[in-house]
Amino acid sequence: MKNKLNILLIEDDMIEIMKLNRTISSLKLNHNIVEANNGEEALKILEKKDNLPDIILLDLNMPKINGIEFLSILKNDEVLKYIPTIILTTSNNQKDLLECYKIGIAGYVIKPLKYEDYVSKIERVLNYWSVNELIVV
Repeated sequence: MKNKLNILLIEDDMIEIMKLNRTISSLKLNHNIVEANNGEEALKILEKKDNLPDIILLDLNMPKINGIEFLSILKNDEVLKYIPTIILTTSNNQKDLLECYKIGIAGYVIKPLKYEDYVSKIERVLNYWSVNELIVV
């Protein structure tokens, strides 16, 4: 049985936000997506600590607070550090990949150029997390 996920999408590119929403809709997935345009906005959403997301999809290249800085803040919080965070980025930079895993991400997904490949990757990621046992904080 798949669970409905509460997903926090942290992405500054409106096209990428629309692409994820379109993918969720086309796959007929019933997940709830909350959008933040940058790390600062995401931290404001998370600081209330009520209605926390089940997973976070995080872009690395953002203004104000980049993805790695956001991850460091998240993983130093005693409550928020347990939220699985999946990097969803165009960066295949090995330094970024290594740094993200050192900080404690749950996955690193490179956005493919072809839409069909993107849909396939998102479907697999969300199917995986919707059957996982998640910590409720």
